[in-house]
Amino acid sequence: MSYFVSPRFLDKIAVHVTKNFLNIPGVKVPLILGVHGKKGEGKSFQCELAFEKMGVEAVFMSAGELESPDAGDPARLIRLRYREAAELSRVRGRIAVLMINDIDAGMGRVDQFTQYTVNTQLVAGTLMNIADNPTNVQLPGSYDSEPVQRIPIIVTGNDFATLYAPLVRDGRMEKFYWEPDRADRIGIVGGIFATDGVAQPQIEQLVDNFPNQSIDFFSALHSRLFDEQVRQFIHKIGIERISTRVANSTEKPPEFQKPDFSLSHLVEMGNLMVKEQQRIQELRLVREYHSALQDQNSVPSRSMQAKPTAPVESASVVHKTAGNGNGKAQFDSGASHANLGGEMSEAVRQFVNQGYRIGIEYVDQRRFRTNSWQCYTVVQGTEAEAIDALKNCLQEHQQDYVRLVGINPGDRRRVTETIIQRP
Repeated sequence: MSYFVSPRFLDKIAVHVTKNFLNIPGVKVPLILGVHGKKGEGKSFQCELAFEKMGVEAVFMSAGELESPDAGDPARLIRLRYREAAELSRVRGRIAVLMINDIDAGMGRVDQFTQYTVNTQLVAGTLMNIADNPTNVQLPGSYDSEPVQRIPIIVTGNDFATLYAPLVRDGRMEKFYWEPDRADRIGIVGGIFATDGVAQPQIEQLVDNFPNQSIDFFSALHSRLFDEQVRQFIHKIGIERISTRVANSTEKPPEFQKPDFSLSHLVEMGNLMVKEQQRIQELRLVREYHSALQDQNSVPSRSMQAKPTAPVESASVVHKTAGNGNGKAQFDSGASHANLGGEMSEAVRQFVNQGYRIGIEYVDQRRFRTNSWQCYTVVQGTEAEAIDALKNCLQEHQQDYVRLVGINPGDRRRVTETIIQRP
């Protein structure tokens, strides 16, 4: 199968890689190239094709290697792979690169619930240090005075806004947004069906029939055309014998005939795949389940209704001092019990007026020492809805710490935290 490399993509990779191996006087070259874009558009595969075309040696890392139970291991692994690529370039006399796939999946801060670990910080710090000192990359616990070969780093991902901002700044990382245009899509899809006898006009019509689909859609479509033949093979062998027939069998592998690659059949199968996508979007069962849980939490149980509960105003409150812009709560232990309702409403009102989502969290006294807060709910609605949810939380967790969290809906980061109940 022949594959298509986009000229735009190849040009960007070639310029970045070559520029890092040249010594241009007075020019500071960013070490990292960040290729980002929508899911399924072939960012990683286009990089691999560009490396193959240029004769570049690549050392690969995945997002799953950026986290570990042992603090410091991922950062050490990055340094190790970087030095491995430098040694590869020295020994083979060719350009080498370090490529990290889906970096935002391994170290991105997706929302307020994403855990930010020590390894996440160390990985970001290590990449920044290498970008600033690309020829002085040392392994922990050892020192080598001999400089290493400068090795360009290429990272791929979907949303680089979730990464640590100093890492993606200009000077350290050059950004390239990959969105294939119609010509690129026709060339890539044509490469997928190159050995199947699909004519160029049919490729163009197929691409135009599914303009909003990613490149991976057409690759999956190509694979699905063989489903019927595989199904017939299973029925012929017998479903009871299929396991021993295809795994470690001494018989020759099965041969499949060329399926129907007519445009009408391709469009028909593509429409079936689109319907499956739509079903996923329409069902959204997780929302239904979560809404059911929220409804259950919002209605007190009979046992709770039967017990006399202390009014909300009986809890001691601490509130955020006005003018504190560092995002951390300052506490006022002298807040009166009688003014608790007003203080709570004012805190909620400020969050709502600023357009923040309101997170409600609680923690018992033991976990409070380790700052292990648990989420009660996140409210994005009116002031009344937030106050109702907060009252329910205070009623259910009278012996726990409770706090409000203001969440910026734009970047989904915590802006401020306010403890409103101490047991």
